[in-house]
Amino acid sequence: MIHPHAYIHPNARLAPNVKVDPFSVIHQDVEIGEGTWIGSNVTIMEGARIGKNCRIFPGAVISAVPQDLKFDGEYSTVHIGDGTTIREFVTINRGTRDREKTVIGKNCLIMAYCHFAHDCLVGDHVITSNNTQVAGHVTIGDWSILGGMCAVHQFVKIGSHSFVSGGSLVSKDIPPYIKAGRNPLSYAGVNSVGLKRRGFSIERINHILDLYRTVYNKGMNTSQAIEFIEEEMPATDERDEIVTFIRESTRGIIKRFTKGAIDDDIAV
Repeated sequence: MIHPHAYIHPNARLAPNVKVDPFSVIHQDVEIGEGTWIGSNVTIMEGARIGKNCRIFPGAVISAVPQDLKFDGEYSTVHIGDGTTIREFVTINRGTRDREKTVIGKNCLIMAYCHFAHDCLVGDHVITSNNTQVAGHVTIGDWSILGGMCAVHQFVKIGSHSFVSGGSLVSKDIPPYIKAGRNPLSYAGVNSVGLKRRGFSIERINHILDLYRTVYNKGMNTSQAIEFIEEEMPATDERDEIVTFIRESTRGIIKRFTKGAIDDDIAV
């Protein structure tokens, strides 16, 4: 399963059925789980922890040292969850002393030429389309989708089940369950199509719509909207997740696009 033209450091730990194609290099202090395929010309550097049944396509570089002038050689890692696919020429840098690791979750699809800088935390089932560039310390929730050529500012948080349109410049936090688009990047409605595909009922989607109408359409500032939601709207997992996300946002959340904007219809 290991091609003779691949280099595997003697201290690397590979499960017995890992397949490594020619001209790939795997450094010491690397762990790779069962059923994972490493394509040709892949470089996996110290500190990589790669799960089971992953696919890493040619040219990818995993666990290179951070592109951070504050990095002083401290020990850190990269963790890739089971079932994740990493396409051609993706680069994923390891952490710094801030979080000590960079994490890509389970069953993610990281398309060609994407970059994840140090200390990023990416959830499960996340898709990042070609050429998405993610700066350091970014957090991305489960089931999020980022269109091609998105650029994500450092320390930004992107909530679960969100959709970000291609070519977006993401400098503010994006709350869960919504679509973000236009320029400047703005709230563009609830990601109802994605939620339906993931089994959300019409009632749950409409509840989420009501929550975001309060945040974006009632003429209140964010603090007033959150206070109204907590006092007037029934407690649900979705309500609590949205309120917590907005309360904990340090960069502030994206605003609603005001020029000619039209609210979502009730989901049917």
